[in-house]
Amino acid sequence: MVEEYNIDTQVLLRRSWKLKGKLGGEGKWQAEIGDPIPEVSANVEMADLTECKDQPILTRRNTRVNLEWRIRNLPYPIETYSIKVDNDNKCIIVSTTNKKYYKKLEVPELQRLNLQLQQANVQSSHNFNTLIISYKKPQPLLDMEKEWFEQLKTVKPIKDIPNECNTQ
Repeated sequence: MVEEYNIDTQVLLRRSWKLKGKLGGEGKWQAEIGDPIPEVSANVEMADLTECKDQPILTRRNTRVNLEWRIRNLPYPIETYSIKVDNDNKCIIVSTTNKKYYKKLEVPELQRLNLQLQQANVQSSHNFNTLIISYKKPQPLLDMEKEWFEQLKTVKPIKDIPNECNTQ
């Protein structure tokens, strides 16, 4: 696992997990929080099938007090969306009344702490074809993050990677 933090705001910017490959070797990185890592294709012109640019794109972000999901390329008005908490599956379900979009949003931080999701902590808004879903962080998660940042203060941040090549 690799995490990137903003030292000034003390907010987690990216958390990525290295997955095992199909045969147990090196696999791909999966972004849990932050923008997904773009896949590098050998030759785009040789690809027979490519994903449409108008497909909904889900990204996950953290703020100091909220867990936040952004789903881009959703043109429907805010009244179309239904956002419900499903404690049986430990996820947030986003669906539309016109049955054009359905997604289960997992909350791994709360699963790790064995906390139940609360419908009252969910808020949503829709601007510029982007549905923004916010979940207010519960106090045990805020306490855990505070302890984690106290430990991070002892770690020396990497600002510039030294270049081993000497100029001539």
